[in-house]
Amino acid sequence: MRKLFEFNLITLDGYFEGPNRDISWHNVDEEFNEYAIAMLNSLDMLLFGRVTYELMASYWPTQNAMKDDPIVAGLMNRLPKAVFSRSLAKADWNNTRLVKDHVAEEVQKLKELPGKDLAVFGSANLLSTLIQNNLIDEHRIIVNPLVLGQGSPLFNGFKGRMNLKLTNTRTFKSGNVLLCYQPAS
Repeated sequence: MRKLFEFNLITLDGYFEGPNRDISWHNVDEEFNEYAIAMLNSLDMLLFGRVTYELMASYWPTQNAMKDDPIVAGLMNRLPKAVFSRSLAKADWNNTRLVKDHVAEEVQKLKELPGKDLAVFGSANLLSTLIQNNLIDEHRIIVNPLVLGQGSPLFNGFKGRMNLKLTNTRTFKSGNVLLCYQPAS
């Protein structure tokens, strides 16, 4: 069975985006990109909610993305993707499948297929649904060394308690800290 993990960048005060969906504070450098490339190469599919999908689809297929970050752009554009949305009419980004209903069942089916891992980037609403249905096998969260004071909390909408076990850490030269957690048994 394939593993499904979330990957998100957050601020020290727990926001995954600032006001007006601002992510300009993401602390991305060469070391981060090396990590991102290795991670993308370990995947068979990316999962998105509508908002994150629209943001990603508006950037990665562009000439700017190909010029600024050709390796990551190539991987993002090549990898199969699933976008989970009831309101989206179509999904035009290369290799994207639109899923409108039965999120938990569809993700469970994807996990049962042979192959490499699956990942959810951003997508806080989708992430909340997947956590509620015990479908996330690992949380990979990079804490950026800053406090925004306002924004969207990563686990907003999650109901209940989630006990986690720290499985790995990595400190980047930039001050970013990767924290890897699995659900505690």
